[in-house]
Amino acid sequence: MQIGGLQKLTLLDFPGQVACTVFLQGCNFRCPFCHNPSLVLGTEAVTRESVLAFLKQRQGLLDGVAITGGEPLLSAGLEDFLREIRSLGYKIKLDTNGSFPRRLEQFLTDRLVDYVAMDIKNTPEKYDQTAGAAGFLPAVRESASLLIDGKIPYEFRTTVVDELHEPEDFHAIGQWLSGAQQYFLQCFTDSGEILQPGLHAPSKEKLENCLAVAGQYIPNTHIRGI
Repeated sequence: MQIGGLQKLTLLDFPGQVACTVFLQGCNFRCPFCHNPSLVLGTEAVTRESVLAFLKQRQGLLDGVAITGGEPLLSAGLEDFLREIRSLGYKIKLDTNGSFPRRLEQFLTDRLVDYVAMDIKNTPEKYDQTAGAAGFLPAVRESASLLIDGKIPYEFRTTVVDELHEPEDFHAIGQWLSGAQQYFLQCFTDSGEILQPGLHAPSKEKLENCLAVAGQYIPNTHIRGI
C-alpha cells in the first residue's frame, strides 16, 4: 500500500465529522477529468507508520479518517490499515469508484467503514468513455446495489463535465440509482493538472438542469461545490 498524501484537517470530506484525509496511490480508472493524476500515476510520499503516529497524536481531537485516492480498494494491505485506524477509535469514510464490489462487501460486513462515497461516472452507455477504462460497469452496478440495499450511510456523486454530461443523461442515472439515500452533483474544476486538458466546467444553468432531472428520481439530490 502506497500513501500519496495526508491532509491533517478537513471539515468537508467526512460529513458530520472533524477528520483527516489519507490519499492512497493507484487507480484502475483513467477518468479524463481526474484532478489527482499524481495519485493515479505516482509513488509513495507518506509512510504508513507516520500516518498512524499522527493519528495516535490526534486521538480525542479528530473524529474520523477519510480514505481516498486514486482507488483505495486497489491497495493491498488496506484491510489491516483500516483495522489499525479503527483500533485507535476513529470512524472511517471510504471513497471508491465501485469497481471492487467483493472487497467493498467484506469491509461492510466486517464493519470497517462507517460511511461510503461512491463515484458514478455517467450513464451506463457512456461509462467506459467517462471512466477511461472498459468493462467495469457490472462491478459498479453491484457496488451501487450493495450500498442501496445496505445499512450504513453513503452517498453517490457525479462530477459533471461540460463535454461529457448532458442534462438528459440524468434520466438514466436517476433511474439506475432510484432509492438512493443521497446524490451529489459536483461541478468539474480544471486544476491545471487533469489527465486530459481542454475539458470545461458546465454552466450554472446546465448544472441546475442536471439537478432538476436527477431530482425527479432521487429527491435528496444536491449540487456540491458552487
